[in-house]
Amino acid sequence: TVTVMVIACPHALGLAVPLVVAVSTSLAAQNGFLIRNRTAFEEARNLGAIIFDKTGTLTHGEFGVTDILTFNGFEDKDELLKLAGSLEQNSEHPIARGIVKATDGLMNVEEFNSITGKGIEGRVDGKQVKVVSPGYLRENNIDLPTEQYEQLSGQGKTVVFVIIDDQLQGAIALGDSIREDSREAIQSLHDMGIQCIMLTGDNQQTAAYVANELGLDDFFAEVLPEEKAAKIKEVQQRGLKVAMTGDGVNDAPALAQADVGIAIGAGSDVAVETGDIILTQSNPKDVASLIALAKATYQKMVQNLWWATGYNAFAIPLAAGVLYTYGIILSPALGAVLMSLSTVIVAINARFLKIER
Repeated sequence: TVTVMVIACPHALGLAVPLVVAVSTSLAAQNGFLIRNRTAFEEARNLGAIIFDKTGTLTHGEFGVTDILTFNGFEDKDELLKLAGSLEQNSEHPIARGIVKATDGLMNVEEFNSITGKGIEGRVDGKQVKVVSPGYLRENNIDLPTEQYEQLSGQGKTVVFVIIDDQLQGAIALGDSIREDSREAIQSLHDMGIQCIMLTGDNQQTAAYVANELGLDDFFAEVLPEEKAAKIKEVQQRGLKVAMTGDGVNDAPALAQADVGIAIGAGSDVAVETGDIILTQSNPKDVASLIALAKATYQKMVQNLWWATGYNAFAIPLAAGVLYTYGIILSPALGAVLMSLSTVIVAINARFLKIER
């Protein structure tokens, strides 16, 4: 009776899950994954799709000016760039930083205004200047220089248009290189059976180019900031559990809508506060490593529970004397050793948890 009571003490069963939780949380922190929502982290093992924000996540987010075009009799490319760069100095967008970086001699801007999801406008050197997306031209029935635009877009470049005093005067093309880590991350996620989808405000051609280069399963292009959460919901309606990875202020609603919100630590405070998990490095491979850790954590929990339950199922009948007729009986001291041994094995098994990178 004493031996049965000693062996039945559920030390191993009570420690099976908490030990794995402690080890996985510590391991995640050591590798730059800060888990703010434990439930969401454990849900990551069931993900069917991951949606990536393009700029700064799948790409370096460092745009550089590659082409300057002029239209309608405006021929001074340097002046066009100077006007656009002066206006863009008031914006924090990666495209804006790329234009400003290429501009010499910035001028003061008056009456600056942001055109939500479409561009910016203001008065520079006495001229009313707008730097806008192709979508703005379409909405305002401004003829788009289709041939030149499609040629640049087909090269994976982002094109913005410069309107001076209500007349289209030029275009600036910028390139954003794809991270090498992105290719490895997408391949790892595909190996896990997870769909990879891209979300971007860029045009269809640029988005298609990046998606093709990375082998993505799907993409959403020309998405306005307020539409991102709706796109997450659209993928969820396909019956998939969805994770969202982003770093900008306008990514916050999408991070909240997703089943698992993964915020890039180098991004905005709003995104970080909204995310369930924070990645301290802007490396897309960490997303794959994070999901691999979530899967491994669950497997360790199951292993420990099976061990603790299996031990009791075997040892309690033995302690109760089921083999007494064969001369086998456990003393209370031996029962205590077996009970302690099971706890030690559960602890050691938890320590074998590791991250696959």
